[in-house]
Amino acid sequence: MTRTTGGNVSLEVLEDRAKFIRKETVRLSRIAGAGHYSSTFSCAELLASLYYDQMRIEPTQPGWPERDRFVMSKGHAAIGLYPVLADLGYYDPSELDTYTRLGSNFGDHPDMKKVRGLDFSSGSLGHGLSVGVGMALAGRMQSHDFRTYVMLGDGELSEGQIWEAVNSAGHFKLRNLVVLVDVNGLSIDGHTEDVMSIEPLGDRFAAFGWDVQRIDGHDLTAIRHAFAALERADSGKPQVIIADTVKGRGVARMEMSLDWHVGNLVGEDYDDVMAELDAGLKPIEPEATQ
Repeated sequence: MTRTTGGNVSLEVLEDRAKFIRKETVRLSRIAGAGHYSSTFSCAELLASLYYDQMRIEPTQPGWPERDRFVMSKGHAAIGLYPVLADLGYYDPSELDTYTRLGSNFGDHPDMKKVRGLDFSSGSLGHGLSVGVGMALAGRMQSHDFRTYVMLGDGELSEGQIWEAVNSAGHFKLRNLVVLVDVNGLSIDGHTEDVMSIEPLGDRFAAFGWDVQRIDGHDLTAIRHAFAALERADSGKPQVIIADTVKGRGVARMEMSLDWHVGNLVGEDYDDVMAELDAGLKPIEPEATQ
């Protein structure tokens, strides 16, 4: 079934799917012996909203020319995307039990030649937006009306290639390009504002000719409203949703901690975290917001 729901999925379902993404991340990390927990947890609501409530996709026809494209530029969060694709029917969920094992299609970073439903292979960060610009241009040139979504991490915004792509998208007036920036405030090297300042981020995108929205990236209602405000057109200002998030959101020991960019949960720690996720998200403390 082609999914063109655009706001018809209940918020309760989206909340459940965000929990599913977090729990599957924990489960798959145990198979691998380590995983990118906190970078995936920060974008769980964004991924759930994209795939279950926003993107035009057809799981039975992954090569459908009119499908919306998604570029996971922060590719280390693919561990949260794989379960979504399986849940939607791109492949059998049991295939995920091989995650990162020898011969598996599912690596720490995604390979579009091995995983059905993927439009982008990542590795070194900072390349995704350039690829998204190319996809959006190709869609216009071929008279397709698909939209290209690109998810960026705030850590990779220190890469100069990102800003060349931002400039190019504004120059070519790629209205069919939508960027989601997961601003969780931390990278593997530390606080993003200490490593390389990106603020005021909205003003920077606007200066390159983009339409800008800034939201709470864990508020499903705010995410839905931001998506509803997007225009589906091939020419005009490109569109960016800057999502302020909490790295490690959903697990107290991981929230805004530099220790859980990559980690491994075993024994009682694994069980405790799964129980915490089952209990649902707790209100965000004011000092933890961005």
